[in-house]
Amino acid sequence: MSSRRIQIFDTTLRDGEQSPGIALRPEEKVEIAEQLERLGVDVIEAGFAAASPGDFEGVRAVAAVARRATVATLCRTRREDLDAGADALRDARRSRLHIFLATSPIHMQKKLRLTPDEVAAQAAWAVGYARGRVDEVEFSCEDATRSDPVFVARVCREVIAAGADVVNLPDTVGYALPNEYAGFFDEVRRLSPELESVTISAHCHDDLGLAVANSLAAVEAGVGQVECTMNGIGERAGNAALEEIVMALRVREERLGVDTGIDLAEIGASSALVERLTGYAVPPNKAIVGANAFAHEAGIHQDGLLKDTTTYQIIEPKELGLAMTLPLGKHSGRHAFARACADAGLQLDEELLSRAFMRFKALADSGIVDVTAA
Repeated sequence: MSSRRIQIFDTTLRDGEQSPGIALRPEEKVEIAEQLERLGVDVIEAGFAAASPGDFEGVRAVAAVARRATVATLCRTRREDLDAGADALRDARRSRLHIFLATSPIHMQKKLRLTPDEVAAQAAWAVGYARGRVDEVEFSCEDATRSDPVFVARVCREVIAAGADVVNLPDTVGYALPNEYAGFFDEVRRLSPELESVTISAHCHDDLGLAVANSLAAVEAGVGQVECTMNGIGERAGNAALEEIVMALRVREERLGVDTGIDLAEIGASSALVERLTGYAVPPNKAIVGANAFAHEAGIHQDGLLKDTTTYQIIEPKELGLAMTLPLGKHSGRHAFARACADAGLQLDEELLSRAFMRFKALADSGIVDVTAA
């Protein structure tokens, strides 16, 4: 079965940086961007150039160093945003303006105070204005999943006619369920056949803990680009985590038939760098990159893993630049304890091993000592 290639659009430096308390300096954005290039992402969204002078400089710095990835910046449908974005991207090998405008009734009425006709006209104008200033233009229907698909399809048709290369239908507030999100793409595509001529993108937030599930549903629905962040950082509960999407597609490639082009060996280093520079700690139980993702304390699990790692691991951690650990605790078994003793250079006969194991169990049960991995 041949795999379909999808693009990975990394927005760690834009949507990820919008997490409360994160403010990356231009040189820090460059350091992360260079690691993202080693990781193999297709698009690096480097920031929101019009948001502040510092963000402008961050986008410009990333644009200057990226050698393979397309560099993008977010823009509202305002001339000053588009001008600032194009200026910040002028040194990019390949540049993209990412324009967004809300299409849901609640956003149009309460936030924008615009009619649907005005929204459609603004969207088309902005894409047309951006078209000749950068290599690629992406348009996002903000809050798409709470929008009328008929209106979304109309906006899609108009921005494609104006020159959009990529159309993104984001689940901005993490509202959709996976089957709904897939169905939404199907319905909008049915209403706007013009979408077949551009790349369709998904962008999911994790307010209900469904960002990765929704992203995978969108992939199954045929999107050509997925937008995500390292470690899942981002507004509120965060974005879809790049490492989770990539590894789900890798582990279930036979089922999904999709390839991302990501260098798996760089995932661990990318996660660690983003954690260090943002100050956002990765939870221990975080899938793929958490400290406990490949840690096994239960004795039954440890015994199985020492016999064959595929008994309890569906991913080989070495592929990601990470390692399996067998921490010793009250749930550990004799097999793992014996290996830990041997690794520590302790040569114990069966009687001594049994006595030592009993003492270890008593200490572990007491909760007095911190029993660490061998």
